[in-house]
Parts: sequence; C-alpha cells; structure tokens
Amino acid sequence: MNKICKKIRTYNGFTLAEVIVSLIIGSMVLVSVLNIYNNGERAAAAIIRNIDSSRLASEVLQRIAEDLDKAMSSNKDAQIIIGNNIQKGFMTAYLSYSKSYQDSSNKQQKFEEIVWQGSYDYESEKEGMVLYRSHRGIAPEDRLLDKNKSEAERELFIPICSGVTFFKIEVLTDDEPKLIWTNSIPQGIKVTISFAEPFKKTDGTLDVPEKDKYIRTIAIDRTRKTKFEITNNEYLDGKQDSTDVIVTEDEELPSDKK
Repeated sequence: MNKICKKIRTYNGFTLAEVIVSLIIGSMVLVSVLNIYNNGERAAAAIIRNIDSSRLASEVLQRIAEDLDKAMSSNKDAQIIIGNNIQKGFMTAYLSYSKSYQDSSNKQQKFEEIVWQGSYDYESEKEGMVLYRSHRGIAPEDRLLDKNKSEAERELFIPICSGVTFFKIEVLTDDEPKLIWTNSIPQGIKVTISFAEPFKKTDGTLDVPEKDKYIRTIAIDRTRKTKFEITNNEYLDGKQDSTDVIVTEDEELPSDKK
C-alpha cells in the first residue's frame, strides 16, 4: 500500500510552440468561416439589389407610360417637350407633357402639365441622380392629398427615386431617334433607365452596361386611323390580274377609291 500511495501521476502540459500552433490553426479556420459568410452575404445583397432595381425600374417606366397615355386623348393644343443632356458625366433627360385650353377671354391657359426630370444628387454619398416628377394644372391630381395644398405646393418637384445612373428619352420618328423634341405629339417615345454601377468612357462621360439598362417603348398615337388606297398593277400583257393595297396616312382618298 505504501508503494502504491507513493506513486504520483504527472501530466505533461502544452509547450509554448503547441499553444502558438493551435492559435494559428484556430485563427485560420475562423478567417475561412468569416470569408464564406461575407461572400454569401455579398451574393445575397447583390441578388436583392438586382431584384429591387428591376422592380423599381419597371414601376418608374410604367408611371411614365401612364402619364404619356394621357396624350393619346389630347386635343391639338397638347405638346410634348423632350431634352437630353449630361450632368456630372451622367446622362439625364427632361420630359414635359402639357395641355392647354382657352379661357373666357380667349387666352391660352395651362390645363395640365406633367414634368419628369433627372438631376444630379448632391446630398448622397454615392454618385448618382434623383428622378423628379411635377404636376400642375387647374384640377388637383389627387383630390384627397391635394385638397388642402396651395397652388405652389402642388407644383413642387416630388422625388420618385434616387440612385439613377442613366436616364435617357428618345423620340421615335421615321428617320433616326431624336434626343430633342419641341413639336406636337410624336408617334412613340423610348425611355431608358438604369441603376447599375457606371463606368467612364473615353470622352469622360459615364455609361452603364447594356445588359443593365431597362428600356420601354411607349406608343403615343396608337389609335390613329390608317387610310388605304387600292391600286391595280398592270402586267406586260395588259391584264389586270391582281390588286395591291397601299397604306397612306396623309392623303385624302377620292370617293371612288374608298
């Protein structure tokens, strides 16, 4: 028993080198786990940004289309003004739709005017633009919200969205698209918007990849009447075996060819 009691078990502790190796391995594992977590978080944030940007772009384009649909039922006094320019390297556009009427004194008065305009955002830390919309006229756009507002408050520019990096409006004509328009109502308008990260071109202006641009073509005069003129084609033998239908839009048809 004395011999057994005299036996003392001793355990060898960790050396300094072993402790340092353990800490290094633990740190490497922790860094790897954090990198995986950060990559997953960035990927999820990118997917959410893409979903939000596409949804926001669709909503903005739909709202512009709804405003331009009013031009379809407008009279000859309706007018659309479009302009495009560069602000701080960003492509931005201006759209104005207005409709006039004659008052009791035979003076032209604005019945309704809607303005869309992109402007550089000076308050945000991230470079981009803010898209504004303004509505003015003799009747309020929203009878509930505009009931207690003064005329000056109704004409204020309301920010629709921020973070816009590309905003362009083109007028579709028979020739090539036009960036400036001050005439009557055009046949169609092409609106392009994007919220993607811009890149600098060789001329110093900013642009976004084509895949990140959201485009909508809006037909203005969709209900115009199409006039037809029926003419006979004579073959070499002098026979009139077929008829061709030629579409004309500007000529009045005689009574015998209607």
